[in-house]
Amino acid sequence: MTAELRYVRVSGPRRLEELTEDEQAPAPDGVVVDITYGGICGTDVHGYTDGHMLPPAVFGHEWTGRVSAVGDEVSGLRVGQRVVGGVGPACGACGQCVAGHARQCDTVFAEANGVDAAAPPHGAFATRLRVAARRVIPVPDALSDVEAALVEPATVTFHAVRRTAMELGALAVVQGAGPIGLLTAQHARNAGAGRVIVSEPSPARRNAAAQLGFHDVVAPEGLAEVLERAGNGLGADVLFECAGVASLLQPSAELVRRGGTLALLGFPLTESTVSYGDWQSRELRVVGSLAYNHEDFVGTMGAIAERRIDVAALHTGTIGLSRLGELLEELDSGRSTHTKVLVDPRS
Repeated sequence: MTAELRYVRVSGPRRLEELTEDEQAPAPDGVVVDITYGGICGTDVHGYTDGHMLPPAVFGHEWTGRVSAVGDEVSGLRVGQRVVGGVGPACGACGQCVAGHARQCDTVFAEANGVDAAAPPHGAFATRLRVAARRVIPVPDALSDVEAALVEPATVTFHAVRRTAMELGALAVVQGAGPIGLLTAQHARNAGAGRVIVSEPSPARRNAAAQLGFHDVVAPEGLAEVLERAGNGLGADVLFECAGVASLLQPSAELVRRGGTLALLGFPLTESTVSYGDWQSRELRVVGSLAYNHEDFVGTMGAIAERRIDVAALHTGTIGLSRLGELLEELDSGRSTHTKVLVDPRS
């Protein structure tokens, strides 16, 4: 390892600072990972524009790299091994685990949100990262480095589709064709959806959905008509809301059939207004989804390795650390044609 660590963090609204530190050894139960790529997520954009909403470890939470040092208490990991950042298995000791709710493990939830006691002091917009070994997951040889860099968002969407327990042959709508929507649509197709309709205002993103093999790709103003025909006037069996726009919540719910499922993946930063009576009278099933479990990473990497989902197609650009602020501004503008940009701290 070299003697210096370089990383970028948020220092205020629309302000970044690049810092350097002397290299540190891994914790006894941790590792040091030399970062290959860090993905830029919508959460990173919100954290940059807001200036204080994200825990430090979350700014740059999508990453892959190679292990460069291993703590004395760590087994099962070796120097040179390719890994992604994730969450560990359910701890078995927290209140949720003891009560039998391992999928809602408090330790895993804290890790996923960067607020666990062992959370690193910065994210992976960095040359390297010191991290707990339990949060590091080996990458199968079948995955390229770019594919490995996209495992985390693919796992977010794997988790969400899994939580809906969607029935075979379901009519699914995916609202929003950004990275999360495009990945959700692929997982829904793998989960047995009979038909997937993708709604997206951006022509570039509609084209990206079409390139992934989706035939029902429409602008939002055309969605109701297409859904009316596809669902015989009943509505969607499952609607995945991936846009994160607060004003879309009630209109999205109204596209779901009576007894159907509204799955929430987008994360609006403002409050939403809904019709309680509408949701109740139509017996809507509402499924919230945030982050993932350890097993979701395993399932996602298997799906990528077996070519059942295409994550590399989402990659539209790579930049160095010095251009991070510029790209965050571009993505926040709403005018970017990028789907997924990776940061290479080596360049």
